[in-house]
Amino acid sequence: MHDTLLLFGATGDLSQRYLFPSLVHLWRDRLLPASLRIVAVGRQEHSDEEFRAWLRERMAAEVADDPGIVEELLARIAYVSVDLRDEAAIAAALSAYADRPSVSYLATPPDLFVPCAKGLKAAGLLEGESRLVLEKPIGRDLASARGINAALRACLDESRIFRIDHYLGKAAVQNLLALRFGNTLLEAVWQHRWIESVDIFVGETAGVDGREGYYAGYGALRDMVQNHMLQLLALIAMEPPAALDADSIRDEKRKVLRTLRPVTAADAAERTVRGRYGAGVVEGRAVKGFVHESPVETFVAVETFIDNWRWAGVPFRLVTGKRLAERATEVVVSFRPTSHWLFERPRRGRERPNRLRMRLQPDETIELGLMGSLAAPEWGALELKPMSLDLSMSASPQRRIAYERLIVDALRGNQTLFVRDDEVEAAWQWIDSIENAWSETAQPALDYPAGSWGPAEAERFLPPTNGGTHSNRTGGGQA
Repeated sequence: MHDTLLLFGATGDLSQRYLFPSLVHLWRDRLLPASLRIVAVGRQEHSDEEFRAWLRERMAAEVADDPGIVEELLARIAYVSVDLRDEAAIAAALSAYADRPSVSYLATPPDLFVPCAKGLKAAGLLEGESRLVLEKPIGRDLASARGINAALRACLDESRIFRIDHYLGKAAVQNLLALRFGNTLLEAVWQHRWIESVDIFVGETAGVDGREGYYAGYGALRDMVQNHMLQLLALIAMEPPAALDADSIRDEKRKVLRTLRPVTAADAAERTVRGRYGAGVVEGRAVKGFVHESPVETFVAVETFIDNWRWAGVPFRLVTGKRLAERATEVVVSFRPTSHWLFERPRRGRERPNRLRMRLQPDETIELGLMGSLAAPEWGALELKPMSLDLSMSASPQRRIAYERLIVDALRGNQTLFVRDDEVEAAWQWIDSIENAWSETAQPALDYPAGSWGPAEAERFLPPTNGGTHSNRTGGGQA
């Protein structure tokens, strides 16, 4: 495990909210090397002591019962102020730390990735076994992503580049692999013959307050669908990998992303909905709408298809939005109806389909919706009613936040939960098809009130567990 971490963007929101707290927790649990040293890199002028005091104030709530842990970690932090666009300045400021292999973590906007990487290369900090970690997004379209990836490969080998999508560090997301490939029951029916549709929903009650500038340049499609949601889709839809190693898993995810059916101008209005939240009430509190001169969306719904043998004709519906009625991330797999219906009630076609609901946050639950007669009258054995089989753990163990797992994996050199360059480019290629279709058709972002489930036009895309009205008799393909 490497023992030198250079953290760029040390005074940014991500570092304050997630990265430094994760380091405190890992240090407390003795999961970091005893010789650890952290170099915090930022553009603000601070001495080591000034930065430690600034960070100490923000770490007050971490390990409150043992403040000595925070002090131990702070003592290992040095601060370096430098212009992150100046490659020569970066090299001069950081070359002293090239005495051993290190991990450089770029918690910065994507336009700083290349100058930071070139500065690190010039400083000798990307040689040998040193590694580079990058936050999403990698660019804002296919062309920019390719440019960044090419520049990074000129600085170090792909095997030492770690692109973070923090969703992959969540225990509940990793459990998708366990469910898929560790259970005969699911393995046998995980294809178009038995599955009618798949819904992936990521709802947030938070808005874009404080991130208006960033969000205006990206929007919900680029910010959420391109990485988090497509990674979930790939894990759900991929073929069984040869092994649970980094390249085997990422090979199969890439194949899924490359078979996503592009959206065209001719079908954009039917297969997508854009939205933008206005003023409303969220969790009992009045909130403002998103106001910006950019026409960017805060809500997006997309129906797509995976054009391969396993998923032929099965619609995958992806829905995400800011300021929605509920904060939730879930996957709902709806199965096809039984081939021969024997029961009097409900009539054929009115029965509720079997559904597997995997809720990833805020609570981790797994439910299987079935039809049974136990809830019917005693003499009504031919009458079926919905019943739910709760497969979740009654008392989930305390989970580490995703960044804790990912930081340890980066220090150890395990790329399994990180995204490869060809995955990024395949995802952007599909996203670009949607952006281009929207541009050609001038598809507007429809208004929706904060605290709702999004624009009314998107109801047909929502899963039935989140206000949806779509029928499970839709989709293109026969069993």
